[in-house]
Amino acid sequence: MPKPPPSTSRYWKFQRQFARFNKFLFRKTRGRVGGTFLGAPVLLLDHVGRKTGQVRTNPLIYLDDAPRLVVVASKGGTDAHPAWFHNLMAMATTEVELPGGERRRVQPRVADGDERAALWDRLVAIYRPYANYATYTERQIPVIVLEPASP
Repeated sequence: MPKPPPSTSRYWKFQRQFARFNKFLFRKTRGRVGGTFLGAPVLLLDHVGRKTGQVRTNPLIYLDDAPRLVVVASKGGTDAHPAWFHNLMAMATTEVELPGGERRRVQPRVADGDERAALWDRLVAIYRPYANYATYTERQIPVIVLEPASP
């Protein structure tokens, strides 16, 4: 069984700092830098903290399933979904920023059944560590479909 990621506060502090730096580079260069992670495409997801009410932005690996976008809620510990997932699912709509500065208004939903299985396989094809991560968590990692929102 693979070793789970470190759960120390220093590790998560580094993760937050890296996400802030990635967001800065992404926006400054319109996705030319920070628009990929280990070869996988990255978008910026805007969401509002449920407890703080603060606007937050997370860089996430995504699958372009036009006109939809697909992301996966992998990081959050081995037994909990990440906070951004809970924040996102509490919102009716939000915005994402794609490389090139394109912004899209989207509404989230969780894929299940055959749709989830098909999308999961495609996500693992673009970012192999998802398959590894799934082997050491008891939870089913959510696959989130970001549908275009009505204007």
